[in-house]
Amino acid sequence: MGNMTGWHLLIVLAVILLLFGAAKLPALARSMGQSARVFKGEMKAMKDDDAAADTTPTPANDVAPSPKPNLTPPDSASGSSSSSTRQ
Repeated sequence: MGNMTGWHLLIVLAVILLLFGAAKLPALARSMGQSARVFKGEMKAMKDDDAAADTTPTPANDVAPSPKPNLTPPDSASGSSSSSTRQ
């Protein structure tokens, strides 16, 4: 494509004119322009959504932590009967 001269471009434009006709070329250019605008708008919206998601703080956890279970062994001086009945 780097070797395309003015004559090559003129031939390509003539072929496009023959394929689509002079009446359809403005409508074709208009629809391509609208498609490009919609695409650019959607890309901008996606970037804005990503930026908004990055700056949104995460909500704090309002739930109180659960109490720790009591893992201390029972006091042997309290008179536990289970230790005295075993032999």
